[in-house]
Amino acid sequence: MFQRDQEIFNILLDSISEGVVVVDQQQIIVEVNNAAELMFGYNEDELSGKPLNILIPTNYHAKHKTHVNNFVKENRQRRMGHGRDIFGAKKDGSTFPIEASLNPFRIYGNNYIMALVIDITERKKLEQEKTHLAKIVLESLNEVYVFDAKTLKFINANHGAQKNIGYSLDELNTMTPLDIKPNYTEAQFRKELEKLEDNHIEKIDFETVHKRKSGSTYPVSVHLQRSQLGDKEVYVAIVIDITEQKNYTKKLEKTVEVRTEELKTALAAEKELNDLKTKFLSMVSHEFKTPLSGILTSTMLLSKYKLTEQQDKREKHIKTITDKVQYLNTILNDFLSVEKLEKGKINYKFSTFKLSKVLNEVIYNANMILKEGQQINYPEHIDDISIHQDEKIVELALSNIIYNAIKYSSENTSINIEISQNDDTTIFKVKDNGIGIPKNDQKNIFNRYFRAENAVLMQGTGIGLNIVKDHLENLNGKISFKSKENEGSTFVIELPNSAHQ
Repeated sequence: MFQRDQEIFNILLDSISEGVVVVDQQQIIVEVNNAAELMFGYNEDELSGKPLNILIPTNYHAKHKTHVNNFVKENRQRRMGHGRDIFGAKKDGSTFPIEASLNPFRIYGNNYIMALVIDITERKKLEQEKTHLAKIVLESLNEVYVFDAKTLKFINANHGAQKNIGYSLDELNTMTPLDIKPNYTEAQFRKELEKLEDNHIEKIDFETVHKRKSGSTYPVSVHLQRSQLGDKEVYVAIVIDITEQKNYTKKLEKTVEVRTEELKTALAAEKELNDLKTKFLSMVSHEFKTPLSGILTSTMLLSKYKLTEQQDKREKHIKTITDKVQYLNTILNDFLSVEKLEKGKINYKFSTFKLSKVLNEVIYNANMILKEGQQINYPEHIDDISIHQDEKIVELALSNIIYNAIKYSSENTSINIEISQNDDTTIFKVKDNGIGIPKNDQKNIFNRYFRAENAVLMQGTGIGLNIVKDHLENLNGKISFKSKENEGSTFVIELPNSAHQ
């Protein structure tokens, strides 16, 4: 059993995409996953038993020992790589920037530290590009102004604006756009700004005249959009002097606009990636730690029940271990399915089969997890219904929505299954009387790792429905649902009667 548990632990460890390094109190590496070996350029088992310093650049060794000693004294989780740069050392001697999350734990009387390591080389490159783009805006020959949405007072202006308008930033901070736009009254200008209050209008463009500190005027093209500076609503104005070289300045303004959009896209992509990684690591930690704790507890208790009359207690804990391992195996299979779907490695196997055969198997397994008083109402008149599809995928889809109906419904409730078929399509409906899905969460219910607001405390990974949807779409089918919070949900699967191979 111990060997089997160790194998399961190794599988789970290697399923994590981030590098995992576990060290003991003497900073000797005792465990490392495949991702970490690949990240640092080592082959399998080359790192076990080696000092942690092998993964740290030589010039950081002295400081690192002090940091680790302080961390051990504090005995709490810590993220490293925020606020200061840290680096890892590869086998070939090269270094690369990393971010690490340190997690202390104690097992079998010994203290260990587990580090989750992320290679942030690409992030650093992105930060350099962001700095470069910001510099482009600051040093642009175009005029860029930022002013308060309420008071209209200037908050900032780039070098190009200060140079062309003739005012310093300190002087501009006491002024508003009306002080440099002789052709506008405040009422006229605020009327222009009102167009941006409409959420469908992201920007406005207009031409006007600006007045320099010297008193001279020049025609400009203004690009104005609403933005956010901390908790303050502001407007950003990009102004082009069109007195001379009109075509040149228009081209330059377009370049700045494109760069600005690229910066927004890059920032949004980075935030989405970081949010997804954080959510994934949190979910993996929770979903793996809970069953593993149950397995460990039951394993320790088993050794205490040695008498014949304690067989029922032994069986209880054996069942607990079996259930937890089966759940972990399900999670692992989900992760593997996600990877195969993303890489397009799914080979569907089509055959003709009776739906009653698949449904009987699904319901037989579902009966084992029914809550007290729950019942599944079997559909009528389906013995003669057959379909030519991938049998395993149909079973996977039905299992997922029926298991969800059981999990998210209370005791003494019914789950109704309906199956119908026309000349082209087979339709499956599973209706429960459970907690339902909040209206605001319904648009995200098929997104990977998403958990509805009223389900976050229940066991689950948020992967199942996403996998089912991808499989069904690959088979030219679809899945939909209707739900009302506290009243229940109805999920509908539609599949062609015959798969197109």
